[in-house]
Amino acid sequence: MKRNIFFSILFFAMATALFAQGKKAQNPIIFSDVPDMSMIRVGDTYYMASTTMHMCPGVPVMKSKDLVNWQMLNYAYEKLGDDDALSLINGKSNYGKGSWASSLRYHNGTYYIATYAQTTDKTYIFRTNDIEKGQWKMNEFKPGYHDCTLFFDNDRAYLITGNGRLQIVELNDDLTGVKEGGVNQVLIENASAVTEPNMLKAEGSQLFKHNGKYYLFNISWPRGVMRTVVVNRADNLMGPWEGKIVLQDKGVAQGGIVDTPDGKWFAYMFQDHGSVGRIPYLVPMKWVDGWPVLGVNGKVPDTLDLPASKGLIPGIVNNDEFTRKKGEPALPLVWQWNHNPDNKLWSVTERKGFLRLKTGRIDSLFLKSRNTLTQRTFGPTCAGITLLDASKLKDGDFAGLCTFQRKFGVVGVKVQNGAKYVYMVSNKTDKPIELQSIPLSQNKIYLRIECDFRNKIDVANFFYSLDGKTWNLIGGPLKMEYTLMEHFMGYRFGLYNYSSKNPGGYADFDYFHIEDKISNK
Repeated sequence: MKRNIFFSILFFAMATALFAQGKKAQNPIIFSDVPDMSMIRVGDTYYMASTTMHMCPGVPVMKSKDLVNWQMLNYAYEKLGDDDALSLINGKSNYGKGSWASSLRYHNGTYYIATYAQTTDKTYIFRTNDIEKGQWKMNEFKPGYHDCTLFFDNDRAYLITGNGRLQIVELNDDLTGVKEGGVNQVLIENASAVTEPNMLKAEGSQLFKHNGKYYLFNISWPRGVMRTVVVNRADNLMGPWEGKIVLQDKGVAQGGIVDTPDGKWFAYMFQDHGSVGRIPYLVPMKWVDGWPVLGVNGKVPDTLDLPASKGLIPGIVNNDEFTRKKGEPALPLVWQWNHNPDNKLWSVTERKGFLRLKTGRIDSLFLKSRNTLTQRTFGPTCAGITLLDASKLKDGDFAGLCTFQRKFGVVGVKVQNGAKYVYMVSNKTDKPIELQSIPLSQNKIYLRIECDFRNKIDVANFFYSLDGKTWNLIGGPLKMEYTLMEHFMGYRFGLYNYSSKNPGGYADFDYFHIEDKISNK
């Protein structure tokens, strides 16, 4: 009897422990492409800026009360400019470029974001007094400072930039350019000296001050080893600096640190995680002998002593019925366009409850066409679903749903010689190949793409349905691949429409739904 009671108590204790563990936050904290994070805490609220490259609007700003559950607040800009590359016109593109790693700071009641755009070779400083409402004012100047960190010290503003050999530049009082006669010098000759020899020298700088000392965080990639976090420390901003490896686990690197109102410290970093992109991790941190010590016994833990995630829907991604009430924005913040959109060629009001994408020119491929509307994919599994009304497509038009990266896959409707077909195209070999085309005798069709990122399987499958109930596989699976030099982003779902012959047609999308489950077909 006592034995049975003992085992009952043991079972209850184990079950309670497992339940409690299930209530803790899990790494990664966001299983989706949110790279190059820069994070601050103001009072009891955390704010984060990130990178979205060629997507528009750009530099997403997010908010959290617990470091785990994040929601979109706004973007730093609607567009950086109107040149051909930013607007995907005249054969030019912004793919893999746009705004790179940003730096979010709060100083004397004002919020600042500094970023760099390779396309324009300019540095951009955004500012607002109300980050929640996000009326950001933009200043731009040359040259462009790659992956710069903005830092205020004794009411003087600096940028630190570079790769291996890091430079410090002082800005003028209103942060509209480089200060004439100000500090402009090499800060650290070789910030990644402690990890030599390197495939990637120290970059992605983020500078912090704690207890009178300066701590400069960088990512470095030693040869034959995983990506590594290096910290250089100094008593004075201009040095001398001493370096140290502070984390080398799971390739989790590049980021900075933030404290909680009750005195805990965390490092925020990302991990390259295959085709889903660069995904955020939180790493517990403490101070020992004036150095930041990251991890649990030097390792990135799977669980964290923080509230559990409630999921990425609706904060990071979300469903959209394309029904707008008066005063609501035309598009929720979860959406971003591929490059600058042509605002004359899309609408959510011309047909109530639908997104209308119109064609205004001839293109040979959806990657070259404007007004593809995108949302992040996420792991470990997800699905994007839409209902397309193709009744107003013209001959030579293509419209549908895609997994968006250089090696893309699409499922949609095409019109050839007056006849409609549901089709699937794969670009996994960098040569778009139509894997299947089926005659379509109705105008409305349901489209679905499922993405499996478990254990970096990185496979997408494509479906269509004539009634929204019975789903049919079409084409073949796409082995998704993160391409570094071209798109430099995790896969996204996208709604597209382009014309190869006769501009002027349009596609109506009834809704976009996103799920965290797949059919395992």
